[in-house]
Amino acid sequence: MSSSLPLWVQSDGTLLLDARHPLCEEALNALRPIAELTKRPGHLHTYRMTPVSLWNAAANGENADSVVEKLRRVARFGIPVSVEREIRERMGSFGRFRLRSGPEGLYLTSDVPDRLRMAFEWPDAAECFDSSPENSEIRVAVKPDRRGALKSALAARGCPVVDEAGFRSGGSLAVGFKEINADGQSVSLRSYQREALDAFLGPDRNGGGSGVAVLPCGAGKTWVGMAALAALGCETLILTPNAMSVTQWIRELLRNTTLGEEEVGEYTGSSKQVRPVTVATYQVLTYRRSKTGGHPHWKLFEDRDWGLIIYDEVHLLPAPVFRMTADLQATRRLGLTATLVREDGRETDVFALIGPKRYELAWKRGEREGWIAEAACHEIRVPLPEPAARQYREAPPRSRHRIAGENPAKAEVVRGLLVRHAGMPTIVIGQYLNQLRRLAAELGLPLVTGSMPQEERKKLFDRFNRGEIGTLLVSKVANFAVDLPDAAVAIQVSGSYGSRQEEAQRLGRVLRPKKSGSAASFYTLVSEETDEVEFSRNRGRFLVEQGYAYSVDVWEAAGVSGAEGAAT
Repeated sequence: MSSSLPLWVQSDGTLLLDARHPLCEEALNALRPIAELTKRPGHLHTYRMTPVSLWNAAANGENADSVVEKLRRVARFGIPVSVEREIRERMGSFGRFRLRSGPEGLYLTSDVPDRLRMAFEWPDAAECFDSSPENSEIRVAVKPDRRGALKSALAARGCPVVDEAGFRSGGSLAVGFKEINADGQSVSLRSYQREALDAFLGPDRNGGGSGVAVLPCGAGKTWVGMAALAALGCETLILTPNAMSVTQWIRELLRNTTLGEEEVGEYTGSSKQVRPVTVATYQVLTYRRSKTGGHPHWKLFEDRDWGLIIYDEVHLLPAPVFRMTADLQATRRLGLTATLVREDGRETDVFALIGPKRYELAWKRGEREGWIAEAACHEIRVPLPEPAARQYREAPPRSRHRIAGENPAKAEVVRGLLVRHAGMPTIVIGQYLNQLRRLAAELGLPLVTGSMPQEERKKLFDRFNRGEIGTLLVSKVANFAVDLPDAAVAIQVSGSYGSRQEEAQRLGRVLRPKKSGSAASFYTLVSEETDEVEFSRNRGRFLVEQGYAYSVDVWEAAGVSGAEGAAT
């Protein structure tokens, strides 16, 4: 115990970190596997442990003894007994139940019979069993079609299941990487992409097969998916957020693997090709004609003998796809994302039904090794002009966020930042189409929206990538699967409340390494004295979690007047 250490561990499980302390980095290394950042006022950052964060740590080989020891080394006043008990209980709960299979079928096992009897007292778990446990039994039969439902039910009760029941192989598919791709470039995996693949497949490359790989935007998550497909050599279904990402997946598959066009299908609103490798959108799978009607495209899951399902941007997985996934537990599942944060709080379902976090590449490691660009992050406070300020004060709470987001004074800030970064490829991202249309008219800039035909969008993106367009205005369509590798500056004029998911995606738009070696710049424009300030704090938590420093500045007519404060 030392008064010179950086971490306060409170009895309610709150962890407070002094970000200015020389031992801050050591404390962060102890916290990152087990806790989430919740607040960041000034230099004192607040973390909390969650059941899922502790289960993920256990799934990745951490044990309670090592976690407690790491915390003790940086905790100023030691660890309260209640907190140590919580760590040991949560991490110890991982593995108490295990799903296994044998000649007699699927069964749940535990080394303590009382635990199985306890599970039978929970109706949502009991309905998944095929028999009742006797006093001497340490395992009980499970209905094969209830494998996912049982895992979900037990996780919700704080008892995550280790699934060792294995997976079917799926339809065989001869596929590998080309030596030289269609662009004449050598094809090879980066070191961390191999690490992610190995973590997913498991030490014997057979026992693994379910889980999530977390990599920064721009770090090549698609390559991890392609590597899993090539390693397993099986028919594969790839699920993505939108049609644009479908196009990009298909392009990368054909460019870098030995798959031919006749082996790769597109399953979207405009095309229904089911082939050995099929790329579909979440939207088409969740489509139904009425709220009470069925999902006509769920048959896609039965159309072929899939050996692998890849969930791109798994943090966006819609609720109906969770329900489908519960029925697919015998199929290998790989989730890909830049952040496991879900704004709907369903991290437990991702853990139970897709699998635990198998691998995470720290954003700052990617930056140090040159895989992603260095980034300078800035929040700029913009005064709200009096007419808009009066409208904001008089508006009902549900309308205020939009008024603040559409602050007309932000146009002047965008103009000033474009001058500051003249000659740098820049994207301006916003939430509200009316605001973006006004900016397009005022600044004479091209605008890309979701309603624009995909071919027209592609032409604008291609022109930007060729340097023919220096600045693009983009709506939420740019949050996902937009390939703008040379974008060096991002200006966020409005966003979705306090979404950390969105912050990750938008920062990721400028993180591809630049040919010039220059750093990227990420700006968030926030209306002063409005709810945008608090929402920005929540969004900015993501930046702090990844180790980024950022400044908070005030914009005046002549430009930035000086830092109001800086955070790390």
